Amino acid sequence: MLFLLIDVYSLVLFVSVVLSWVRLPEDNPFVRVIHQLTEPVLSRVRKILPTAAGFDFSPMVVIIGLRLLKSLLLRL
Repeated sequence: MLFLLIDVYSLVLFVSVVLSWVRLPEDNPFVRVIHQLTEPVLSRVRKILPTAAGFDFSPMVVIIGLRLLKSLLLRL
């Protein structure tokens, strides 16, 4: 069950990245839900890892962290 949650959240993060490229209106219900699910985690990473050359690497860092967590849990 935990592995499924990690995979689903990784997918939600990927959707968040794609939505940032598409630039849908902020009042779109789908955009609002994705933002509510991802922003609490991404904002914490952004505080540690600032934007580099205009690129936000926080989604990539979180996805890599989730993959590492999943890998560690699989070994246990």
